[in-house]
Amino acid sequence: MKRVITYLFSLVLIVSLVFLYSFSSVKNLNKKIKKIDIEFSEGNNSFLTQEMVNKLLIQNHDTLKNQPKSVIDLQELEQTVLLNPYVENATVFYTIDGVLKAKVKQRTPIARFYANDSSYYIDNKGFKFPLSENYSARVILITGAVDVENLQEFTKFVNEISADNFLKKEIIGIHKTQEKEFILSVRSGSYKIEFGSLEEMKIKFRKLKAFYNKAFVDKTINQYKIINLKYHNQVVCAK
Repeated sequence: MKRVITYLFSLVLIVSLVFLYSFSSVKNLNKKIKKIDIEFSEGNNSFLTQEMVNKLLIQNHDTLKNQPKSVIDLQELEQTVLLNPYVENATVFYTIDGVLKAKVKQRTPIARFYANDSSYYIDNKGFKFPLSENYSARVILITGAVDVENLQEFTKFVNEISADNFLKKEIIGIHKTQEKEFILSVRSGSYKIEFGSLEEMKIKFRKLKAFYNKAFVDKTINQYKIINLKYHNQVVCAK
């Protein structure tokens, strides 16, 4: 008899829990959205505004505010935001207090390309995305023999520059010649740096920094028109 009572008690408890959970779930789904909250994370880029993301969220709806949760597809909203070329990552979710929240990470450009009368950015993964009327990023300008096939080549090159605090401030432009060699423009003067190919990239940058250490100290840097890094274990300068 005791076992039967225990069994019945357990059964009633399980049924009660299922009922309460179902009731709570239905009640939760019928809760209405009080407001939309958009949060940008990681970085100071301003390609997108709060208003622009809000328009992405409601583009397939007249409004989301005061709509019950049951009629809103969070995954669809998330995918809609992710389709925007300026968005690297996005998460859309509900909060306990009835807020529809979108956390958006914008892409961080590392270079701007100008070739064949078109201009665009790339991020540190080599993803290509358009310029924005809303925001202009101060990044390395790349010109010359540029095509989509060699974007990864430039990405690797610019990432190497960006990883060094001095180089990322000093180098402002990269030009690729038809001979597939690279010429760098700098912030500190009108001279050019003939980098050559991307072979031994790290060694060439070490040579350049060693040369700078001397040339800045003795104030001879602006006497040169060309600083050539193409030759092994030496820096050749032309006045």
